[in-house]
Amino acid sequence: MTSGFILIAVSKILRVLSILAIGTALLTGSDETAISIRRVFGPETPTGRYKHPASLTELQNGDLYLTWYGGGGEYESDTAVYGSRFAKGKWTLPIKLAHDEFYSVGNPVIWQAPDGEVWLWYVIRPGKTWSSSRIAVKVSHDGARTWSDSSVVSFEEGTMVRGKPIVLTDGDYLLPVWKETGFDQEVVGSETASFFLRYRPTRKNWTESSRIHSRLGALQPAVAQITNTFLIAFLRRGGGYGETSEGYVVRSESRDGGATWSPGVETTIPNPNAAVDLLRLNNDHLLLVYNDSMHDRTPLTVALSRDNGESFSVRKNIATGPHDYAYPYMIQTRDGKIHLVFTSEKRTVINHAVFGEAAIVSPRE
Repeated sequence: MTSGFILIAVSKILRVLSILAIGTALLTGSDETAISIRRVFGPETPTGRYKHPASLTELQNGDLYLTWYGGGGEYESDTAVYGSRFAKGKWTLPIKLAHDEFYSVGNPVIWQAPDGEVWLWYVIRPGKTWSSSRIAVKVSHDGARTWSDSSVVSFEEGTMVRGKPIVLTDGDYLLPVWKETGFDQEVVGSETASFFLRYRPTRKNWTESSRIHSRLGALQPAVAQITNTFLIAFLRRGGGYGETSEGYVVRSESRDGGATWSPGVETTIPNPNAAVDLLRLNNDHLLLVYNDSMHDRTPLTVALSRDNGESFSVRKNIATGPHDYAYPYMIQTRDGKIHLVFTSEKRTVINHAVFGEAAIVSPRE
């Protein structure tokens, strides 16, 4: 066999292994029940081996815009926020969106507001742990093509951003944030608490909600508005990363439009100290995505609720296998499709899943 044939054979094997690593590239079914999963960027992409976490928004012209932070590793000093646009059927080469000459950066969240402005929130970390972080922001007025200078949204030590904002029925924006405590790279402090920054576009000012505390700590809130006054949030629990019999997703509620929040209550949904996401669909159903395990970031599971988050009885695994599937982030585009991005393979690969609600309800795998 010539070297050319060998290279072709090896290439095919690697593609197959890449597909198997995230369970399957396309779960079989009709157009309504199919789940397409594609590997977007991996360690070979020149933004640093590390790629984590990813966020996604649909721009007004129909393009998708993806962000993450990359570099040599989670706590390395060379980290920067990168972005890529999906247009005309392909992702553009990543470009650097935010970098700091003196501090590490992390956790970007990109989002286009109803008025067309594109917001890019991210974290600046002056110290050795995330408990030293602050939240910064840039804004684009031309569809994420050029950006403003950076500004600081939260000067409070330990504040971070990860989840997508929502537009409330009164037109205000609600941005999920949290204050991380403990100053430890392996344990999230029990005093870690979540809250929301509320932005009023007519006044261009930020206000804070009350804080959500729970037994092990509550971080990385994901929020949905059910009525004008009633909102729910699901949150990642704090603590460590080892095997445990008491690691569950935390839930909180607001009865006054997001101003004050109930103490975090542990649900029966497993949580291996990993991010979750919540999405209210156009038909008012809710999707929750999480790792259905007490101590591993696999499988990655999507669950459907038709009763405003009281129960999630319909569930489907999106990614299974020995790899880690982390930091899920969901949006629904104008065509009704659900887009889910997540990282895998020790935070070196960004994956993009596309499906409809019927794919979660369908029994076919």
